[in-house]
Amino acid sequence: MTDRLRIGPLLLGSRLIVGTGKYRDLEQTKAALAACGAEMVTVAVRRLDLKTPEGAGLLEHLRERGYILLPNTAGCYTAEDAVRTCRLARELGMSGVVKLEVLGDSRTLFPDVVQTLQAAAILVKEGFTVLPYTTDDPITAKKLEDLGCAAVMPLAAPIGSGLGIRNPYNIEIIRHQCSVPIIVDAGVGTASDAAIAMELGCDGVLMNTAIAGAQDPVRMARAMKLAVEAGREAFLAGRIPRKLYATASSPLAGVIGSSQA
Repeated sequence: MTDRLRIGPLLLGSRLIVGTGKYRDLEQTKAALAACGAEMVTVAVRRLDLKTPEGAGLLEHLRERGYILLPNTAGCYTAEDAVRTCRLARELGMSGVVKLEVLGDSRTLFPDVVQTLQAAAILVKEGFTVLPYTTDDPITAKKLEDLGCAAVMPLAAPIGSGLGIRNPYNIEIIRHQCSVPIIVDAGVGTASDAAIAMELGCDGVLMNTAIAGAQDPVRMARAMKLAVEAGREAFLAGRIPRKLYATASSPLAGVIGSSQA
């Protein structure tokens, strides 16, 4: 594949990044990951219990199959906790590429922008490749890029809401003003949401609940794979301009009975 996604030191063939939580069991997790075609998967360090067969089995499977592990700081509410979690992930032998997530409250799960910026600054200085989950605010996105983050991951909607992209205009502004990859994170509900994100010019989509919470997670995983690919192709192809009135698909010149004949 020539159209690959570069994030820091990584070069990915798939632009779909998926989580590993919320599945019924380990077997369903394995099947969904295989179906979606993702090369990078997120692992919630604070919630991964390696003392249980499920937790140990998941990590072993991911490493055996060669997935790129993206440790994330899900469940952290302060910059201090997030930084500590990333350091722990590195001690466990996971990638130095980390998903930074610092939440503001447990009800909305919106990011705490101030704490996120503080944590990002520390982690970048410590040599981590930082992918921060943030709001769809263009100013914050640019600040994160300026701090040295390798990508910016604005939310489409609240985590797990399935509402799709609520503010496509902000996402487009972020894409135009940032030079690092833009990965939509949180709020995707179905395949069309993923396709829209890619059609807007985003470089990738990160999701978990949209697949794991579907009635048929494995089938939804395949749908998401195709949606991301289709959306990317549509963006690269360049859509036709939107017009108020119709335009004939076939030219009138040379048509029998036409004044232009």
